[in-house]
Amino acid sequence: MVKMAMFVSLRCVSANFPSVLPLLSRTAQTPSSRLLWKACTPRTLYTASRLSAALKFTDKHEWVRVEGGVGTVGISNFAQEALGDVVYCGLPEVGTKLDLMEEFGALESVKAASELYSPLTGEVTEINQALTDNPGLVNKSCYEDGWLIKMTIDKPAEMEALMDEAAYEKFIKSIEN
Repeated sequence: MVKMAMFVSLRCVSANFPSVLPLLSRTAQTPSSRLLWKACTPRTLYTASRLSAALKFTDKHEWVRVEGGVGTVGISNFAQEALGDVVYCGLPEVGTKLDLMEEFGALESVKAASELYSPLTGEVTEINQALTDNPGLVNKSCYEDGWLIKMTIDKPAEMEALMDEAAYEKFIKSIEN
């Protein structure tokens, strides 16, 4: 009975929208269990990409994304472009304890070398093994496949001193001039 009433009301409402009628009619014939699932699905509007919204940056051009107390660390797009084609990644061993802004490795490219600095205090829990065979991932996908290390976060308050994307973009513009 409810399904029939819903179908009739949708047809009446959609009478002024003939191009939408087939879509509404199909929706009205959808089982109620599917409608409930769709209605309960959270929807969020993002003004920036979901990936970059969670990133924090250092003034040394490292980024960190923290999820569940674990930080994934990489270098920014600005840094990878400045380095050029990365040919070698020197990364620490799992279990290495790092202090804030402590050097933990290096990237070498065809035109330069750059030290890597820890954006937070913590312990290395994983290194990106894919970079051993394919260091160019840093250039191709610096925010996704080209991440460097994962680490525990010992002092979450240190995150407050890092820059969000907007502040980092402003920082980059200030050093380019």
